Amino acid sequence: MPDNTKYLFVALPSSITPSGHKDDAIGAIQRAVKSENGLASQFSIPDFKVGTLDALIQQSDDLGRIEGLCKGVVSKVGDTLRNVLEGDEGKIVMHKNVNDKPLEQYLKTFSWNKVKYRADKPIAELMDLLQKEANSIDSDVRTKYNQYNTLRTQSQNLQRRQTGNLSTKSLVSIVSPDMLISDSEHLETHLIAVPNSSVKDFHKSYETVSQMVVPRSAYFIQKDEEFNLFAVSVFKKHAQDFVHKCREKKWIPRDFKFKEGGREEEQKEIRKTEAEEKRVWGETLRLGRTGWSEGMICLVHVIVLRCFVESVLRYGLPPDYATAMVKSDTKKATRAKQGLDAEFGYLAGNAFGRDKKGKISKDQGISQNDVMGGGGGDTADYCAYVYYEIEME
Repeated sequence: MPDNTKYLFVALPSSITPSGHKDDAIGAIQRAVKSENGLASQFSIPDFKVGTLDALIQQSDDLGRIEGLCKGVVSKVGDTLRNVLEGDEGKIVMHKNVNDKPLEQYLKTFSWNKVKYRADKPIAELMDLLQKEANSIDSDVRTKYNQYNTLRTQSQNLQRRQTGNLSTKSLVSIVSPDMLISDSEHLETHLIAVPNSSVKDFHKSYETVSQMVVPRSAYFIQKDEEFNLFAVSVFKKHAQDFVHKCREKKWIPRDFKFKEGGREEEQKEIRKTEAEEKRVWGETLRLGRTGWSEGMICLVHVIVLRCFVESVLRYGLPPDYATAMVKSDTKKATRAKQGLDAEFGYLAGNAFGRDKKGKISKDQGISQNDVMGGGGGDTADYCAYVYYEIEME
């Protein structure tokens, strides 16, 4: 069964509790979510270098775009794993790890990768690194998967040539040189695959479908469930017309040239292609597994940056906010979000009001351009607090 786990990332000012302690804020988030809807835990975020307000606003928009890029890369790499593993969900889950451990464990023990993405660098530089990393993962996995698909198609075509019917399969092991005219200046042999239902018509009319067909030259070679294969002698001068008339009658001319050692060469090509396909399959699987891990790491780091930037924009400096990760699922996450809205909707000021039943409702008088993001990348849904999601597929 596909995983339907959803992780919610919530950042709220420490002032949501009287003590102002971050631990108490995490507890308040858990009470709002309710244990039956999800489990909240502290999620550590470093302090980054803050530039100007205008730069932060632009970075907020750009980070939303980069988050979409990362999610797209993770999704596409996941599809690659699914295709390579032929939809085996058990095996797919085994290969969807982050740094060789389950995503949940990675998130619970998350720490910013200070070696790869130095936290003392400007946010714009970190964003550029993360975007380049995501694009590189996408390109590498896509290139390798395309290589595997090409080899798989070649292998399938070669196999079809061994197992198909007489209209498509290889004739190397069927036709011997004594069945063909090879030393005549004027005559040549054509191989024709005739549907079983048309054999009587073929015998009756093949000599007259075109000029200069050698009478009584049709030679039966082999039969399968769909076709009879015949060899017919024709004068070279009228060979093309004969082939054309055969096609009109739904008889299938087979292009064949006898080659000494052709059967051995064909089997060698099949073995070589199968071996190459198997090798590249392994490379694609390894790269897909690594790509999914690295893509998810990129995504988490982008969400961490989004939480920081949005928290500074919403709650000001110096940074004094608590960030929690809530583990839920696709069904319960909606109720968890409703609990958070009910408890912390007041943070939106005039952006939210309450209806007659006391439920949080958006003030219709506020335009979307008057509010900032923080709604998981969807600017159509304003959230009273910093909120993002990662959903496992």
